[in-house]
Amino acid sequence: MTIETKEVSMTNDTANDDLLLVERVSVGDDVYAGVLTMNRPEAMNPLDSPMVDALTNALTEFDADPTVRVILLTGAGRAFCAGGDLKKYVEMQSDTVVWPQVMETNHRMFALMRHLSKPIVSLINGVTVAGGLELLVNSDFAYAARSAKIGDGHLRFGQMGGAGALAILPHLIGPAKARELVFSGELLTADETYELGLVNKVVDDDKLLEAGLEFARSVASRSRLAVANARFVINEGLEDGFGFRAHMRLELERTTRYVLTSKDSREGLTAFAEKRTPKFTGE
Repeated sequence: MTIETKEVSMTNDTANDDLLLVERVSVGDDVYAGVLTMNRPEAMNPLDSPMVDALTNALTEFDADPTVRVILLTGAGRAFCAGGDLKKYVEMQSDTVVWPQVMETNHRMFALMRHLSKPIVSLINGVTVAGGLELLVNSDFAYAARSAKIGDGHLRFGQMGGAGALAILPHLIGPAKARELVFSGELLTADETYELGLVNKVVDDDKLLEAGLEFARSVASRSRLAVANARFVINEGLEDGFGFRAHMRLELERTTRYVLTSKDSREGLTAFAEKRTPKFTGE
């Protein structure tokens, strides 16, 4: 297995720490999974402004790289992400200029996650609260380590979710369960979140990355152009609140254009007829 690693350093007063580990892990011939590891384990990987900036840059870089087919997001240490840095919030939330800017910047990063051309899978390795939960719900889906603990937690400290805990979560697990999770601040086990449909799979802690890479290998064998179009149709309809008919129309139009203009579509059919493995180019 080939792994290419680089580190994105922080730009604040803890600049000696390596904020985000950025890796490309081979999942096939010249194709990779982009692995992002939030790397402030001593602070439970807070989703503060430097982390948001680092994630934004890394996500943008991976999306522009045609050899990266899937993005895997995880955390170092005992937490995936325990949310924002509440100590910094004391001053920031008193500033009517700074706080709205912070929230808008965060929203742009989460929107980027939903609008990329490549699937994003959160690998929930530990405690996942508040902003960590919002990273999860803005991903395509998540796998969880058996020891993970997942919940909202905003209301415990007089806060409110601002990037999906209130708007996306009800669509994933239903309004009643979302209300219970948000209002109680309870942390659920990995198995409980699987039963709710919040995570797609629960695996042993030491098998979490491999589970993500197994999914990435399957996607790497597909047409990246078809994957991007399929992701667009699913996410665009959900985000814009399309009714059934409008969503079906979007699917029809996008699929028709892809089939008529894509070399990959023709290659797939030709390979099927010739009983061979397709060789997709992303065209």
